[in-house]
This record gives sequence, C-alpha cells and structure tokens, in this order.
Amino acid sequence: MLTAVFAIVAAVFAAPASADKNDNNGRGAENSREVNLQILAINDFHGNIATSSGSFGGTGRADFLAANIAAAEAAAPGHSIFVSAGDLIGASPLISALFHDEPTIEAMNLMGLDINGVGNHEFDEGPEELLRMAHGGSHPVDGDLDGDGFAGADFEFLAANVVVDETGETLFPSYTIRNYDGVKVAFIGMTLEGTPTIVTPSGVAGLTFNDEAETVNALVPQLQQNNVEAIVILLHEGGRSNGGQNDCGTELTGPIAEIVPLLDDAVDLVIAGHTNDEFICEIDGKWVTMADNRGRLFTDIDVTLNRVTKDLTVQAINNVANLQDGVTPDPVLTSLIDKYDALSAPLANAVIGTTTTDISRSGNAAGESALGDIIADAQLAATADPGFGGAHVAFMNPGGIRNDITFASSGPEADGEFTFGEAFGVQPFGNSLVTMTLTGAQIEALLEQQFDNPAPGSNRILQVSSGFSYEWSASAPAGAKIDPASIMIDGVIVDPGANYRVTVNSFMADGGDNFSILVDGTDRLGGEVDLDALVIYFGANSPVAPGPQDRITQIP
Repeated sequence: MLTAVFAIVAAVFAAPASADKNDNNGRGAENSREVNLQILAINDFHGNIATSSGSFGGTGRADFLAANIAAAEAAAPGHSIFVSAGDLIGASPLISALFHDEPTIEAMNLMGLDINGVGNHEFDEGPEELLRMAHGGSHPVDGDLDGDGFAGADFEFLAANVVVDETGETLFPSYTIRNYDGVKVAFIGMTLEGTPTIVTPSGVAGLTFNDEAETVNALVPQLQQNNVEAIVILLHEGGRSNGGQNDCGTELTGPIAEIVPLLDDAVDLVIAGHTNDEFICEIDGKWVTMADNRGRLFTDIDVTLNRVTKDLTVQAINNVANLQDGVTPDPVLTSLIDKYDALSAPLANAVIGTTTTDISRSGNAAGESALGDIIADAQLAATADPGFGGAHVAFMNPGGIRNDITFASSGPEADGEFTFGEAFGVQPFGNSLVTMTLTGAQIEALLEQQFDNPAPGSNRILQVSSGFSYEWSASAPAGAKIDPASIMIDGVIVDPGANYRVTVNSFMADGGDNFSILVDGTDRLGGEVDLDALVIYFGANSPVAPGPQDRITQIP
C-alpha cells in the first residue's frame, strides 16, 4: 500500500598570503587590466531543501542557503556566478523526491543557480526524466502532484562526457561560455566515467560515459580557437583529503587526484563532487575544491580575469558554512519549503515503528553496520517465504543506505518513533527486491567482488542477513580474501556446487556497484520495493534494536 501511496503522491587556503580575500592585493584591488569574478559553488545537494544539520555550527536548508548566497554576492565587487558540481537531485528526502525533485529545481531557480554539471544521481530516473528536469513538463505517470505545472530549470545543465549512443551527441551541452567585460570564461560540466557502475542500468541505457580528462583535453583547442583561456571544470568526481574545511591536509587522494594532473594546463579550476568531503587543494597548478554535501557549505572563489592575456587567476577560496544562526532566511524559499512540507507531511510523519537507540550505517572493522544488518534482515523477511522467493540470504549494498536512524526526534513524533519520511531518507531509491538462484561458488565470487571495488585499495562490503556469516582476510590478495570454508548459512558451510536463493535489490541484480556475478543469477522473482520491506519489518518487530554486527569477521 505504501508503494501505491508513494507512486501518486591546503592551510586555510594553501596560497600565498597576498591571495587572502581580505588582502588589498586580492580581488578588491583596482586594476584596469583585470576583471573581478566571484564563483560560488555547491555540490551534492541531493534535494535537501528542508534539511538542517548541526555540522559546521548549525547549517542547512535552501532558504538559508539563498540568504547566505545573496549576502556573499552582495559583498563581492564585480561579477558573480553560482554553479553546482552535480547530484543536485537524486537520493533526495521525501519532501523533494515525492514530487520527483521538482521542488529542488524550483528552489534553485529562485536562488539564481546558473549552471549544474550533471552527477551520477541525476540519472537515477533515466535520461528522459533528466531532460524533463531541464526543460519542464508534467511527469509522464504522476502528472502534477503539487497541483501546479512544472516549467523546468532556469539554469543550464552540462554533460560533456555523456554521449547519446543513437545520435553521437552529448545529452546536454559540453560547456557554456560567459563573457565578463570582454574576457570569456568557459565552464565545462561532466560526471564520473564510472556512472554506469553505480546507477541502475535502465537509468543510463543508450548512453556512453567517456573518460573525464580525455573529454576536457579534446575541448580545450576548441575553446582556445574561440579566444577562451579561462577554463573552469564542474566535475562530479571526487576524493578525500585529511585536512579541514579550508585546507588540503597532507594530500588529496582518490580519482580526482589522479584525473587533475592529466588535464590540460589551460584548465585553471576544478570544482569537484561525489565524495561529500570538504577541501581546498592545489594539484599540478590547478585549484581543486569541494564543499561537503546537502547545502551545508558553499565554496566562495574569487578570481581575476586579465583583459590582455584572457587568463584566470585564483585570488582566494573559502568553504563557507551555510549558517542559520543570525541569518534571516529568504522568505520566498521558506514559502516554497512550507508548501511542499504541508503536501508531504501526512505521509512523511506517519509513524511506522520504534527504535531503542540510534542505529548507525557506519561499518565496523569488518565493514558491517548495525543498520546494514537491519535492512538485510528486512529484505530476507520479505522474501524468505517460498511464495515470495524462498530466500536463504539477503545482501544489501552499503551505498544504498543513505542515512542513519536517530533515536532523538527531529519532528512532531516522539523520541524513538520512526517515521515513513525517515525510512525514506534511509532508502530513497525505490529499488525492488529480486530473489535469484546462485551456486555456492557464485556466492563466494560475489563476496570476492567486494574488494578493490570500485578501485584498488577500496572495498564495498555488502551487508548480510541473519544466519549468514563468513570471514575475510585483510592481508590476502584480491580474489583470494574469502575462505570458502568460512561461508555459512545457519552454521552449515555453503556447498560450492549447491543452489541457494539470494535476495538483492534491483540495482545490484543488474550488476550495480560492480557486482557483475549477480547478472548470472537464474530463476529470478521480483518482489516488493525495498522501502516497503523496511516499513513492514519495523511494523512487525518494533522496538527495533541495532543489528549485532557479528556476521562478518575480518582476520589478519
């Protein structure tokens, strides 16, 4: 029934001291050869128009972001542009997702977003739905759930490395060029090449995602022929630093650190996303920034443009907190939030069960989380009956668990009460459950695919249901980390030649997150939506305590 309801309804700035924002030699300097430009950037907003956080001194919400962006723009001499480095929508809270993320597009229109480079989550509902986000129109199935028409985005979508196979053209323009007092600046937008491995296959069907550096470097000569020397990349790919809000720590690691040195030296600035970190780094003479996620930070980048050479020079960068304390929220954005809050509240505030304490999605040393245990148990409970799949075990991908469950109330419910809106925040993708047959040998292969995934040295540890257990070795080489004799169901060693019924979500069933062995599963039976399985589980088992985290064991 819930499915039916849902269906309708670097140092502070590792630069010379003279580049500090408050320095007289910074952007405020008067120089007839230079043009001042402020670039304000967000990444990984994920539809969080109404989400507040205790992070960075109390941050969040689109109405406060609008006010803080407007204040930053007002304080900047010269020109200003507001951009996003992808995942503006997708994996969104119920207040936005219930209306197919139209509220987020409307919010960004109101606060004056200029450009969004696509991220992987923009493809969650497929390219046609993404084109609707850009150009407007009613949802093809649900129509206008809020009673109003949808006009689409007032800002530009860019997708330089996303090619439509049928036409050979990019889904959206590769770049846009803005002219500031005679100096042209190109903004190139794109997502990670690996998007097809983390998005449901139907969401990227008919599309090819090209190499990030190769895509940019092929565009640079075109831009330079157009007298463009200032180039900014909005790249939805990331990494990690061990620094703080406004520095890089000792280094930046991950895909972005490998991509940036491969970019043409004509590139001046890379605004990154995807990994939800915050940093300001300089790599190979190019500045690289990221501003956390959910609108908790935004990046304020001050640059000068040389009228003679047409070059861009970064003068100052700061990741700024989207503070609420002492800030008057934008009333127009507040009204938009209130509108969608009222429309979604009856469903969002419905209590579906209770908890005894916080239940975290953070994994232990073996990679197992208390919340992962609960979700896998819910999926096994939904498919164990022979009439619904006859599952022996359920596996849940950790990237599909988007929020923790907190005991303390953040709404009208009492402490410990768990609402539908909170459950949606935990599992917002609407994947259906799929039960399939795998041999014991294929289960072992599945477990081996957790390692060096998505890249060497990184792991995606699947969450497993009650009764299933195994050990993995931290020191063993990839491909041999699992001892087959340790893989057990209800204490019995899994037979490599025997058949077992296994439940996963539809994203995984199609090989998502690089679990390609699941594509070979046979005798598939579709089930209910994963969110519904969680809702039913809480209804039947409340109060629900954290999972035991004793199913997966890491050994030396």
